[in-house]
Amino acid sequence: MTKIKQLGPGLLLCLALAVPCWMLGKAFPIVGGPVFAILAGMVVTMFYRSKARTQAGIAYTSKKILQYAVILLGFGLNLSEIAKVGAVSLPIIVSTISTSLIVSFVLYKLLNMPANISTLIGVGSSICGGSAIAATAPVIRAGDEEIAQSISVIFLFNILAALIFPTLGGVLGLSNEGFGLFAGTAVNDTSSVTAAASAWDGMHPGANTLDQATIVKLTRTLAIIPITLVLAVWRTAKVKRTGGTQESSFSLKKVFPFFILFFVLASVITTAATSAGVAASAFQPFKELSKFFIIMAMGAIGLNTDLVKLIRTGGKPIFMGLCCWLAIAAVSLGMQHALGIW
Repeated sequence: MTKIKQLGPGLLLCLALAVPCWMLGKAFPIVGGPVFAILAGMVVTMFYRSKARTQAGIAYTSKKILQYAVILLGFGLNLSEIAKVGAVSLPIIVSTISTSLIVSFVLYKLLNMPANISTLIGVGSSICGGSAIAATAPVIRAGDEEIAQSISVIFLFNILAALIFPTLGGVLGLSNEGFGLFAGTAVNDTSSVTAAASAWDGMHPGANTLDQATIVKLTRTLAIIPITLVLAVWRTAKVKRTGGTQESSFSLKKVFPFFILFFVLASVITTAATSAGVAASAFQPFKELSKFFIIMAMGAIGLNTDLVKLIRTGGKPIFMGLCCWLAIAAVSLGMQHALGIW
């Protein structure tokens, strides 16, 4: 009961923000509910002065509810479907992910940017936008403003990709299969991948690239697993190198992303169940709940974010996001050309 009293007000505030933002996300999928939630949270916090009662629930939502969202995301992954397209898409996926991480690391060094923001933009650009940021943030102990900054950058280039890529693919003469691979590997967030692929299908009746682009995108999502594990090990090694009292109080067990194991388990359950004849639609409620939890968490992050500071410090992160975005698009097209797909 004490826990409920402590967390309740903040949870209710995040829930009240999430419901209209979820509906707006349904109406405007090119923007998406998470972005609406972050923006709404940042606006509310400019006028809301009684955060003491709600702070515990807001913090719980931005951390724990975010992890629950990632776990439920696993129910949207059918590993057998991913395996079918993996042979073709895997070289492109590995190349684009590697490129984004390298570009973000180089710019982190050259521009002297904060390590957490650089990491979040790198994984968000290369893997799956907000979902990758959601999975990575707890591992590297990213702050709410760092998460909000990264999500905002990813959102900007999601919109540009959804608007530009279908026309660009037509100008370049991509095949339907080629554009499915391009959208699935070069667009950051799943909602923007579906928006771009749907636009392509509208421009090319009968193309049916949406399914392929979505499966390629979900294959990219699996990279969350090794990335978060590597970051956990790296963070452990980094803290140990600092020595002092931190080393004695820090261990891999404390930062190991155990929620990722549940994410994998959810994927295995989905794969086994669908192989046994269970309809994929049976898992749709879990996927929708995952999206809703992400929106709740982004609302909480918005409530803990200083909008003025975010705008004032946004130049370097936006430049990094632009470089990652352009590099991923170029590598995706280049690999298709090299593999003879385009």
